Amino acid sequence: MFKKSFRLKVILPSVLILLALVVSLNVFLSLRFSTLNNSLINAKFETNINSLHFFLDDNRAHTITAAVSMSYNSNAIKAIRERDTGEILRVFAPAHDQYKVDFFTISDHEGMVLARTHDPDNFGDSILYQLNIKGAINGEVSTQFEPGTVVRVSVRTAAPVFDSDGSMIGIVLAGVRFDLDSELEKLKELFNSEIAIFSGETRIAATIAKDGQSIAGASHDAEIMEYVINNRSEFRGEMEVGGEKYKTYYKPIMDSRNRVFAVFFFGMPTTSVIRASSNVSRDGIVFGFIGLAISAIIIFFVMSSISEPIIILSKNMHNIADGNLRVDIKVKSDDEVGDLGRSLQKIAFILFKLLGDIHTMISEQKKGNTDFYFKTEEFHGDFRVLADSVIELASYSMKDQLTGIPNRRSFDNRLDLEWERAIREKDPISILMIDVDKFKTYNDTFGHQQGDAALKTVSAAIKQSLNRSTDFTARWGGEEFIVLLPNTDSSGAVSIAERIRVSVENADIPCNDDQGRKVTISIGISSGRPEKHTKVSDFILNADDALFKAKKAGRNRVHQSTP
Repeated sequence: MFKKSFRLKVILPSVLILLALVVSLNVFLSLRFSTLNNSLINAKFETNINSLHFFLDDNRAHTITAAVSMSYNSNAIKAIRERDTGEILRVFAPAHDQYKVDFFTISDHEGMVLARTHDPDNFGDSILYQLNIKGAINGEVSTQFEPGTVVRVSVRTAAPVFDSDGSMIGIVLAGVRFDLDSELEKLKELFNSEIAIFSGETRIAATIAKDGQSIAGASHDAEIMEYVINNRSEFRGEMEVGGEKYKTYYKPIMDSRNRVFAVFFFGMPTTSVIRASSNVSRDGIVFGFIGLAISAIIIFFVMSSISEPIIILSKNMHNIADGNLRVDIKVKSDDEVGDLGRSLQKIAFILFKLLGDIHTMISEQKKGNTDFYFKTEEFHGDFRVLADSVIELASYSMKDQLTGIPNRRSFDNRLDLEWERAIREKDPISILMIDVDKFKTYNDTFGHQQGDAALKTVSAAIKQSLNRSTDFTARWGGEEFIVLLPNTDSSGAVSIAERIRVSVENADIPCNDDQGRKVTISIGISSGRPEKHTKVSDFILNADDALFKAKKAGRNRVHQSTP
């Protein structure tokens, strides 16, 4: 009886208060929900726009890799030299999937098309009007967003093809196209948004459908298109397309002459989100009036159970947005909000781990450990793509791309560490400065391709001649190499240098010399026990001076600098 009377005493006097509270609370939650929705929509919209820019840059990189790689493909070079259209198509067919491009156009060195993988029956015409083709004829690798004879909108890279004698015999053009509905459907699935492509002011491909039919070719807002094309500027806004409201983004695509020849449309539908927000508000009011018949404690509990995890998620999302990945999202509910919290926690953990792995890799590579990379297989999806991209960039920055051995930057990092260790432990240290004898003459005689092959063989011989894990070799520049020998005195350095010199002399490097001469190297040695006042630069200069004396004395020899 007491509990029943108590409820009545609480509920009856509180009906008007609860009514005002329900209305106020619903208004408040509706505004907060709407604000949160708008924030999430805007955040996702901006994220997708950034992802779109990354996607375009990524495809630009794919075309560069495809064009350059195939321009060095021996089978491709042979087919182009023989102008065998059928063989060209056969050689290039598997390269689409391998390099993630949509088409190849192969021409001779004057821009006459030999084959098109996307239109095999169409060849023999000239594409010399394309600036990237002109660039390739001038020996450059040229990348452009540009219309073509068959493909209306694409990013494409043209690379020159050289025969074994160094003469240009053709051009390989690789491209990723954006002018087909099928290609845009892939982007729609990737970004979860509608995509359209305009050639000029004409929509030529779109994922947006009305009554089951694509709206490609339909009219569009002329003022927006005029603004984007004439001003060559991006446009953000909201509009209705095909009966649906969208947050829209227009990106002008400019050709090599800095003219807008196409426009990329990106639209995220908001009607369903607005409708969902309205439904939530309506249901809240209905539920609030029903709650008038429930005790105030239950109402408070229900409202707390709804609002608390959202507030927790919102705070943690703000922390992540501000760059703080050390978050602990304590949402223990088993519903969708709990799933969102766990997913957000997982994302923060993955990003935190990726940053930690990158930091560790950078620290190790600064120590000269150029082969240290973190394990990308621990990441999945786009995180794996990001991790692989970081590894690729790290490799480019720390290794010589021709020989595969560390570059000068890596050498400087390792030298700083070994130099400090030698000073601290009072150990000897030696540096070998190595130069390929008469390499310019060799390069001019046999061509750059054979010259590159010779440098690779020399670098391999140097590396194989070093037995200790602490010994370090790098490409110093051009035909020069440098070797760091920690804890090695002058006699040990001379022994190792001689081993390297003999190894190179005995290497099978083509020379085609009637007098039986071989490719040789000269080596200058600088050895000593560094002290705090000793300059690293002087130590290297001593090795360089010794190298000069070795070459002056007749080359193919080792010279020890005078302390």
